[in-house]
Amino acid sequence: MTVAVVQFGGSNCDRDAVRALDRVGIDAERVWHEDGLPTGTEGVVLPGGFSYGDYLRAGAMAAHSPIMNEVRAAAADGTPVLGVCNGAQIGSESRLTPGAFTTNRSARFQCEDVFLRVENAETLWTAAYDEGEVIELPIAHGEGRFEIDDAAYEELVEEDRVLFRYCDADGEVTDEANPNGSKGNVAGVLGERENVAVLMPHPERASLAELGGSTDGQGVLEGLA
Repeated sequence: MTVAVVQFGGSNCDRDAVRALDRVGIDAERVWHEDGLPTGTEGVVLPGGFSYGDYLRAGAMAAHSPIMNEVRAAAADGTPVLGVCNGAQIGSESRLTPGAFTTNRSARFQCEDVFLRVENAETLWTAAYDEGEVIELPIAHGEGRFEIDDAAYEELVEEDRVLFRYCDADGEVTDEANPNGSKGNVAGVLGERENVAVLMPHPERASLAELGGSTDGQGVLEGLA
């Protein structure tokens, strides 16, 4: 199986993603966005970084790269697509997932470990966890606040499309545990189909035991297997 890790100008987590995927037994390669998806692509990762310098809005310019037409088509055909951090912003701007990611409540870039509660454990991306399980992943973003109108948010909840919420170490979803002000403490969501997911925390940065931190992110990456 080959997973395409799409590299835009300004991406900086593409190598991390390839290495982390290799660790969980998934063959992955970096693909420059102008080259299009390779024939036989069986999974897509939109990695973190600062595509196009976050001009206009984070992810807005990358969303108009021609490769995103291919990504949308692949997603419609059932190919697993995962957007992480800037990739989540690109996914949102491409309408692969609902809502938008905007400036953190603090108006500052934040880089820290956070706790997440698994809200739906019956998806590709969360099958390695139990519902209600608390995992720890790092964040590194300035525009990570998830926003969506009330009606669309209620629809997300009713359809079990919220994957993760920011929480404290005990799994309590509180405003104090919300690092960026995201609506409903939402940290990750599904698209209209389960094969598409985006999240702001970085699973690839919590997948290598030799780094000395959490390896809780491996379960998310296994969704591409």
